Amino acid sequence: MRTLRIRTFTMLCFFFLLLVPWIGYIAAHYMQTGTIRFTEIGPKDELLQERLTGIVRLIETNADKWSDPNWQNELQQALREAKLEAAIVSASDEDIFRSNPEPRSALSSTERFTIMEDGRLLGKIVIYLPKSKTVLAVSMIAGLLLAFFIVGVQMRRFLLKPLEKMSLAARQIAAGDWDAELPRSRISEISQVRDGFETMVTGLRQSFRKQARLEEERRFVIAAVAHDLRTPLFALRGYLDGLEQGIAQSPEKISKYVAVCKEKSAQLDRLVEDLFTFTKMEYVETRLNYGTADLKLILEKSIDSIRPLARQKRISISNRTADHCIVRGDTHLLERALNNLLDNAVRHTPSCGEIVVQCDKAGDRVTFAIRDTGPGFSAEELERVFEPLYRGEASRNRSTGGSGLGLTISQTIIRRHGGELAAGNHAEGGALLSGSIPADRPGPSRSLVD
Repeated sequence: MRTLRIRTFTMLCFFFLLLVPWIGYIAAHYMQTGTIRFTEIGPKDELLQERLTGIVRLIETNADKWSDPNWQNELQQALREAKLEAAIVSASDEDIFRSNPEPRSALSSTERFTIMEDGRLLGKIVIYLPKSKTVLAVSMIAGLLLAFFIVGVQMRRFLLKPLEKMSLAARQIAAGDWDAELPRSRISEISQVRDGFETMVTGLRQSFRKQARLEEERRFVIAAVAHDLRTPLFALRGYLDGLEQGIAQSPEKISKYVAVCKEKSAQLDRLVEDLFTFTKMEYVETRLNYGTADLKLILEKSIDSIRPLARQKRISISNRTADHCIVRGDTHLLERALNNLLDNAVRHTPSCGEIVVQCDKAGDRVTFAIRDTGPGFSAEELERVFEPLYRGEASRNRSTGGSGLGLTISQTIIRRHGGELAAGNHAEGGALLSGSIPADRPGPSRSLVD
């Protein structure tokens, strides 16, 4: 839509205010004179002067017939043809003849003549001229009023109504109606304000939706953490009550109860640690201690830490990492991320299964992948696997589900290092977690806040 600057609109309105009265004036002049020429105006107009002279001569030469009704009819006809009106007054100021008995307006234009004979006053002649100037003035005023009316209507249409609608839309948006339509205007400045207002509303809408989503996630996290804390705490309290009440009397039972209590306390410790790490990585500005890190050595260390758990399930781990997989990052956090990935693979790989760990350099990035021979990810899990506290199984069984934060923490750490982590299924079956991190480039060591 083409727009008009407000100063141009103002100039057009001003020009219109000047133009319309002149149009009215010219139209009135044309209707009166039959011409648009302005060189002959008023009583000096040649035609009007000729008619005026003829009427005066007719009255003057027939002074003895002023009271004759027949002559008065002839005079009335002559005045009608000349489009004039006249009155004859005696020397004593008494009306002898008046073509129009109705009183004349004070604004009427008149020409007065005195008739003398032998030094004696016979009477006076009053000629009423056409109201040319009055009609023209009224036409100009009417044109000016019409111009003001049209300009006012257009100003309301182009200026006031869009502003009123924008004010209404602002109140609707303040009340929570994000779909309120913002009015368009042909005035450039108002259109620019409208575009800026729309950009602001779009940002506010996104911020509001993000806030609503974060609030929903907060409620979900609180509910999930409460559930995950309640389950081991309930079991821990039950076994401790059993020990206190003497239910476990044999050394074997006491040892079993104590082992279960240790296991549940370890689960609580892991959950609290994962929550602390997640909060620190997600919401707190964390200083990353950048340095040279060998991803191959980090993977080997992570494999060694997870191997006892894999040995219990008779799971073999194949290490296929290449040399020169050097990145710049925080070694401790990278180790935490890879530990979470390997722990997830071991928990979801059945007994006698296999886990394959790969690492290689591809161009300016170091890639890694961890594949297992478990059931893999479902379609829903592929969409939500990196959501906080999502574990996939409806019962939230902690024996396989973990805390639901491991993959989320790993993805956050990898992204903080400029990389990316993705989940998928291998063509031969099983889950596949793959990612990449920018390779180290020669340069001085640094410590940055990410």
